Amino acid sequence: MGEAKRRFAQGLPPRQKKQEANQDTSPRLVSWLPLSRQQADRFVQLSTQGAWVGIAALVLFWLTVRFIGPAVGWWDLADGR
Repeated sequence: MGEAKRRFAQGLPPRQKKQEANQDTSPRLVSWLPLSRQQADRFVQLSTQGAWVGIAALVLFWLTVRFIGPAVGWWDLADGR
């Protein structure tokens, strides 16, 4: 016997569907756009962190090319300094 038939035979109400725990209930930015304020804030946070990681990588690359590489003897600078 299926679950629904068994519950009906015992006089129990139909089983309620489980609600998703990760359902986003924050308000939408625009009613027709499936993007909530929480998702937009998370995107801004991630893009800001990504920008800082990119800046740090650029500084590290510049230090390697300008100072570390010539000091170790990996290459010589074209401007002769």
